[in-house]
Order: sequence, then structure tokens, then C-alpha cells
Amino acid sequence: MIDWNRVSELREEVGEDNFDEVIDLFLFEVEDELARLRHCRDAETLAARLHFLKGSALNLGFAAFSDLCQAGETAAGKSAEPETDTDAILTCYDQSKQAFVRGLHRFAAA
Repeated sequence: MIDWNRVSELREEVGEDNFDEVIDLFLFEVEDELARLRHCRDAETLAARLHFLKGSALNLGFAAFSDLCQAGETAAGKSAEPETDTDAILTCYDQSKQAFVRGLHRFAAA
């Protein structure tokens, strides 16, 4: 669910002092975008929102969430009527966030 190698790379890239700030910013931006996703009705906007979410997820190692966003983005790009399971995407994000927060404590101690 979480690519801990990517998390480690990011931590090295931004530095330990800035890492918590990056995490906070990521969570804020993603949750803001997810709130908009819930009300998205047209395929073009849905694809754009999912593209943003996918990229954000990849940056912080949310692998399963990123995969669902990619699948949704692809599906939205093929149809004027969005058929993306946004509930599954939202659920995956919640589960990924929980796993990340739990694992981050162990990760930071390592």
C-alpha cells in the first residue's frame, strides 16, 4: 500500500527538518482535492483531478492510491460519462493514510 522506499527517498531529498512540513502539505492538498472530487461530474475535470492526485500520491509513496487514481484517470479520459469508482478511491486514500501514519512512526525510529 505504501512504497516505503519512496518515502525514504523523499525524506532524503527534502531533508529530515522539512519532511514533516512536506507531509502536512501533501495531506492538506490531497484532502482538499478529494473534497472536490466528491462533487466532480464531468469526465475532463475528473481526469484532471485524478491526475493531480496520482502525482501527489506517487511523490509520497501512496502506491495503491496512485494506482486507483491512474485507473480512474484513464477511464475518465475514455468517456464523456465518468464511470470511476470515487468511493473506492476515497476509501483507499483513508486506508493508505492510516497505514502511512502508523508506519511513519516506525519508519522515523529506524
